[in-house]
Amino acid sequence: MASAFAKPSGITLVGGGGLDAATLARALAIAPGLVGVDGGADAALALGFTPELAVGDFDSISAAARARLGPERLHHDPDQETTDFDKALALIEAPLILGVGFTGGRLDHTLAAMSTLAQSPGRRVILDTGHDLVLLCPPHLALDLAPGTRVSLYPLAPVRCGSTGLQWPTDPLHFDPLGRIGTSNAARGRVTLTPSAPLMLLLLPPEVLTPLSAALRAAPTWPEPARAQ
Repeated sequence: MASAFAKPSGITLVGGGGLDAATLARALAIAPGLVGVDGGADAALALGFTPELAVGDFDSISAAARARLGPERLHHDPDQETTDFDKALALIEAPLILGVGFTGGRLDHTLAAMSTLAQSPGRRVILDTGHDLVLLCPPHLALDLAPGTRVSLYPLAPVRCGSTGLQWPTDPLHFDPLGRIGTSNAARGRVTLTPSAPLMLLLLPPEVLTPLSAALRAAPTWPEPARAQ
């Protein structure tokens, strides 16, 4: 497939990690294009959903899933320098991407997914773990939240983050994964976040997926980093 798989309504990526039907249905209600990421194609099919496309190095997708989808819906990428999540993001184009099934299984796969978020600052991507929503915070995000809603910030490297509407203000704190982190804060209502660099993960409860998705669609994105040749 030479061109990107584009869906202006949004795309849900399904990985092969922990997944339940409610989490997948919640994602598809907002981003209805469905792409299975390697073994995620089996996970989607097992829950009664048929991917429009499957992508990956295909070391975990079953022969039955490949036969059911047919060659026209399979995009095999054998590159071992990128993860299947990376491969999927490189292939698709959408204003909003939701990822499910990329956490809850092996911890190394979960950490790799966080790394992919950090390496894709120009994409609007939300991972739904079933218990948390996680995304790389854009340069500016404004979000209406019920008072008391959990808002957690986790720095991937030294970074600052301006904010309004949090129980514990983040100005003028310096965040660092080896020092101060920002987990278990809470909203007082409308929250704005302005990190100084694309280095801050934002974690929220899954019940705010709808307003978060709308806010992220309206938010600016970071410039994409230069890729090594």
